[in-house]
Amino acid sequence: YNIVMSFDQQESAQQEASESMQRRGRLLCSSKHARNGTSSGSMDPQNDLQSEEGGDSFLKFIFTSKGPPQIILWSLFYAIAIGSTITVVPSVITDRYARINYQFDGHTCSSYGADEKPDECSAASNDAMNASAVNSFVENMLTFATSPLMGSISDERGRRKLLLISSFLSILGPVMLVALQRDDSMNPAWYYASTSIKGFVSFMNIALSSMADVLPRKWRAPGFGLLTAGFFLGIAFSPLLALGLNHIQLSIFSLCLMIAMFVLALFFLPETLSREKSEEARRLRLMNIADESTCCCIFRNVKRPVVEILILNRDRLFRLVATLAFFSGMVLSADGLLIYYIQDRYGATDKEVSTLLVMVGILNIFVQAFVMKPLLDCIGEKMVLVVAFFFGSVHNLTYGFGPNIDFVYAAGALGSIREMSFPTISAIKSNNVDEHEQGRIQGALYSVSSLAGALGPLFLRFVYYRTRNKTFPGPGAMFVAAAGLDVIAVGIAFILPKNKVDSNIRDDEEQRPDNNLTDASNLSAPLLDDANSL
Repeated sequence: YNIVMSFDQQESAQQEASESMQRRGRLLCSSKHARNGTSSGSMDPQNDLQSEEGGDSFLKFIFTSKGPPQIILWSLFYAIAIGSTITVVPSVITDRYARINYQFDGHTCSSYGADEKPDECSAASNDAMNASAVNSFVENMLTFATSPLMGSISDERGRRKLLLISSFLSILGPVMLVALQRDDSMNPAWYYASTSIKGFVSFMNIALSSMADVLPRKWRAPGFGLLTAGFFLGIAFSPLLALGLNHIQLSIFSLCLMIAMFVLALFFLPETLSREKSEEARRLRLMNIADESTCCCIFRNVKRPVVEILILNRDRLFRLVATLAFFSGMVLSADGLLIYYIQDRYGATDKEVSTLLVMVGILNIFVQAFVMKPLLDCIGEKMVLVVAFFFGSVHNLTYGFGPNIDFVYAAGALGSIREMSFPTISAIKSNNVDEHEQGRIQGALYSVSSLAGALGPLFLRFVYYRTRNKTFPGPGAMFVAAAGLDVIAVGIAFILPKNKVDSNIRDDEEQRPDNNLTDASNLSAPLLDDANSL
């Protein structure tokens, strides 16, 4: 009787193990489809084959998918609108401060060279840099406070509405820039207030989440790179407009383009978040707030922005990558002061600034579109970050010690390699969370970058004021300090766990037979031994 019962148990266990293997196989297949950006219900082997192909299908996948082409195009037009006024804002703001604060009544400050610039214009240039740093602080602090929450809301409510709100808020800056040039008594504070308010909803945060909804994991870093490349394409060619248009014409062009972008997005921008992911994110949130009182509800909403950002404290990898994002944001904030710096120190003209931006934009497009993906396939995300931050340190040292504007051009060329860091960091975070957390993680990560962007200009301006009158290192010391932050980031990138960072290694490990399947199939072994012993 015992022997018969043992064999019955053995047969039942084997049947349960077989059913468990089948269920696990279906789950693995579903997760594979989810990573490849296809529906979990789809079992089309042709889709699997296309998803496993190399770089030849990458661009085809990007530009035939729903969402990424429109977002990349939006980024391009946004960059053109911003880039067309990138030489206008420092000149207009400096001249306005010279007249308001120092009663200057000469020609426009931008018409003077570095050696012949009036003292009023030099003092106004410092005021403009200070105002720019404060504006960056306010805008980035708004983004820091709201970005995780907006990302979490987009996980539940969708990406499209928030992208439209961001597009509308971006119109306010060009409106005030045109008004500033039409009204000679208008204070530049109105312009800075209008540009700061767009920090409430960060376009890049929601755009990255939207891209992650569609892209397979192994293509997220180069996909984010293409989004950045679209931005740099606009930055590269928009300064060419400065060669044929004056300041007010450029400002009006920027305003019209922003309005056109909003109208086009209103009609043609699709929703990328699936209903299943949206409902899953909402269900998980509601599970934690069941049967709560009114006071608890108010307290929960007050502390929610803080709770959302705590996703960055999930494990050691998240803390390391968040630290990298912070250092990256601190260093990138130096670029926001670059135009003011080279105009004040080297007397750079609008034409020279436009030439620099065109060169930097073209090189960044080349790196993001043609260098980044092959490099990722060759050395992985971890070493890409090491290379990017290393070149970033050399880039900033060249800015800091360069004796003339030719070194600024050289530094700009080196900086194009460094721009691979942001999309790579974003992809690492995206690859290490569930699909229903994409908005939350991108929001939290962008929040850290925004905090760095807020503190960075203040820190760098402090270094500038402390060293500008010294022989060594001189006014370029703020860029030397930025290079030091890049060196620290190189060290942090080296200690990232390669098996969790490099997407190719993760994909290879997940495609191997699951060890648990082997364990399940061996459940019958003890029963067989018991039966034989009996």
